[in-house]
Amino acid sequence: MEPMLKVAADNAGVKFEHATGYKQAENMRTYDSRTYEGAYMAGIIAGTMSKSGMLGVVASLPIPEVVRNINSFTLGAQSVNPKVTIKVVWVNEWFNPAKEAEAATALIHGGADVLLQNTDSSAVVQTAEKMGKRAFGWDSDMVSYGSKAHLGSVVINWDPYYVKAVGEALEGKWSGGTAAWWGVKEDAIDLVSIAVDVPDETKKRVNEVKAGLKNGSFAIWTGPITDNTGKTLLAKDVVADDKFLRSMMAYVKGVEGKVPGSH
Repeated sequence: MEPMLKVAADNAGVKFEHATGYKQAENMRTYDSRTYEGAYMAGIIAGTMSKSGMLGVVASLPIPEVVRNINSFTLGAQSVNPKVTIKVVWVNEWFNPAKEAEAATALIHGGADVLLQNTDSSAVVQTAEKMGKRAFGWDSDMVSYGSKAHLGSVVINWDPYYVKAVGEALEGKWSGGTAAWWGVKEDAIDLVSIAVDVPDETKKRVNEVKAGLKNGSFAIWTGPITDNTGKTLLAKDVVADDKFLRSMMAYVKGVEGKVPGSH
């Protein structure tokens, strides 16, 4: 993000697009995907499929994006099993297969039988496969890395945004200084390759949520929601706005521990 801002300032005639950042300029804009929508749908399946009632998350960096995914996964799981608990292990990197495998192993030894990740390698799915547990792929379809373990993959589809952005540039309609945040509604997020042993009733629930996110009739972040200390995050019937979602640094009820670096 910072290097791009610097280069954008020196190249006024060039249009810059930055994925997942939050700073813009006259000739630079940002775009992101609502991965938390995919995490919520994965949660519905995890809450149904877990036998121990404990889920695990291999987390990358303690920033709002990742905290939002952990929390949304938790809310999805709680929608089918209110008693579910979630353990988190932070690896403090986006990509480190050895650390990711270590974290997944620790979570499984700690009682978690379904794992989600917010890291980029296939190590979590592979570890779950090796240890006889279940897991979700992240960012791409990871079914081929552990067909017995794999429950589904949360995938990002950047195509719709790229088509729009390139189209605007070609038509002279491109403008900088803006931020796009696309999800299920724009076909930018999906949950794919759902395992055959997931009950039809659960698949139906996932499809209902997907349809609700697409037509705007369902909002994941609707109160009452409390954090894991009992403090109200969202009052009854209040729907979170993007500002709230972008600044999330507390775990919801059901997640153990506290976010590293939060007060």
